[in-house]
Parts: sequence; C-alpha cells; structure tokens
Amino acid sequence: MKGWFVTATDTDAGKTLVAAALVHALRRAGHRVSVMKPVAAGAEETPAGPRNDDALQLIAASGRTLDYAQVNPWLFEQPVAPHLAAARAGVSMEITPLVAGARTLMAEADHLVVEGAGGWLTPLNERQTLGDLARVLGLPVVLVVPIRLGCINHALLTARAIRADGCVLAAWVANFVDSNMAFVDENIATIQRHLDIPNLGCIPYRAGLTPASLSLRLPK
Repeated sequence: MKGWFVTATDTDAGKTLVAAALVHALRRAGHRVSVMKPVAAGAEETPAGPRNDDALQLIAASGRTLDYAQVNPWLFEQPVAPHLAAARAGVSMEITPLVAGARTLMAEADHLVVEGAGGWLTPLNERQTLGDLARVLGLPVVLVVPIRLGCINHALLTARAIRADGCVLAAWVANFVDSNMAFVDENIATIQRHLDIPNLGCIPYRAGLTPASLSLRLPK
C-alpha cells in the first residue's frame, strides 16, 4: 500500500488535523486519496445515523464521496478506550476485516491515509493493538507529538514502540498545544536529534486552524 498510518503519543494530540492536512497535501500534488479511521469512540447522531467527527473531517479532506462505513468500520458511541466500548457492546474487533477494508479503499486511490485512535498501543482486543494493524497494513508511520511538558519522553517511548513492532517510522509532526510551554525550540530540537527522521512541520498554537490551511511537507 502507498500512504501513511498517522499515530500520536496520546489522545487529543492532533492526529485528525495532521492526517487531514496530509490528505490535502497529497491532493495538491495531484493524487487521488482514500482515508480510513478504522476505530472511533465518540459519536453524534446525524440524519444519516451515528457519525464520528474525526472520520467526517477525513472524508471532507479527501474531496470524494466515500462510504462512511468503509472509512469508519468500527464506531462506538462513548468516547472511551475502543476495546472497552467494544466489550460493552458485546462485539470483538479483529484486524482481518480492517485490513480487507483498507485494501478496498486503496484499490480506489493512489494513496491511503489511516488515522489511528489514541496512541500506538491502543488495544483493539485482548491480543492486538492498533500498532499491530499498522504493521499488517505495511504503512509507514507518521508520529504526531503534542508539544507540552513530558513530550520528549512520550515521543521517544512511542518511537521505540513503533520500531520494536517492526514498523517504519517515516516522519513526525510537532503540534503546539500549550501556549505557556517553556523552551519550545529546545524541546523540538531534542526530539529531532533523538528521532533522526524528517519533521514535516510545526503546527502553531492558533485558533481557527484548518487542515487545508496547513503546509505540511509530504514524507518521502
């Protein structure tokens, strides 16, 4: 598959913003893009049924009419850890159908951008994590790091886990989430030195940012 799997050091890190911005960058480069949010916890009722806002943002970024159920096969109402939501719903999430769905989406596009849920080791079930899904898909990983206290440790731990799982860590993005963060440049420089992979950009702390307005570089 061509594309990327977007993960982060934690939840609420900016994965959707980065994933959608990458989709826009690919489209500006002339590519047809499919998107996928395999698992989402947190839904709102719409005339079309329950929908997750992250998945809707990805679909909007693609500029295509994509089947929601293909983009977001597993959707749970409560914003809790997906495996807990699945257990409460009496279902078991498995990787195999997610991989099949991803391949179907990829067959209709030049690239596939997949956004994870939570962090790298978010469980899908008792045996598998979203990191396992990324490994089976074979997609290189883009890591989103929210720049706040503790970000260096969180970034390096996540990078170690990604590589230990046999995945390619292709690039990272810094997302400024704390306007009072001290030594921002020094934190970013430390992360860059230790990760030793391309930084696609630094997202400023500013209200009203949209994926289309961001100028992220595309991973090689």
